[in-house]
Amino acid sequence: MTDNFYRQKENFFNLWASYYDCLFTTVFYQAIHQRLLEYVELKENASILDLGCGTGRLMSRLAAKFPTMRAIGLDLSPSMLIEARTRNQYRDRLIFVSGRAESLTFADEQFDAVFCTMSFLHYPHPQQVFRQVNRVLATGGHFYLVDAYGGEHNFSSFVPWIGEMRLYNRQQREQLGRENGLSAIAHHYLLPGILLTIFSARTRQQS
Repeated sequence: MTDNFYRQKENFFNLWASYYDCLFTTVFYQAIHQRLLEYVELKENASILDLGCGTGRLMSRLAAKFPTMRAIGLDLSPSMLIEARTRNQYRDRLIFVSGRAESLTFADEQFDAVFCTMSFLHYPHPQQVFRQVNRVLATGGHFYLVDAYGGEHNFSSFVPWIGEMRLYNRQQREQLGRENGLSAIAHHYLLPGILLTIFSARTRQQS
């Protein structure tokens, strides 16, 4: 995949960043996050990674519920990161950095939990993302993948200004996990058409 793909995604989210937390997205993501938090379990002083963190809303809600956790939010869009840093109410525990989910620069087994909420559909190399998550996820940790549900068949679409998007059903998510050292241990519908899949680390693979 060429850098043009990533530039297209970056440009789209840069343009969207200042409007991202409008009424619709605020209500939509708040509903998703509230339901997601019902299934999240974190140990004391947990270290968290949020892929495609956007404006940092999920990290703020996690920080409020788990007062000893520390988190790193990663996003492709500089403008999204500016919004997240500006609104960060937990500066001693939350930081936001630029990067791609397919090529994480973090240490092996650095995180107790990894989150990916409504951004996986944008990633052109899902296998690489799963390998990277498996690499940075500590033994006994969990990967919380939340995205639109792909139905029973493959679904991909190209949208002008956004680029290609892909949705994955239960079986496809489970297969991605099996092939890259992660076991799917639960599926939960958070909203109609929005599926949470929880994975645990099974084996270690070098990316």
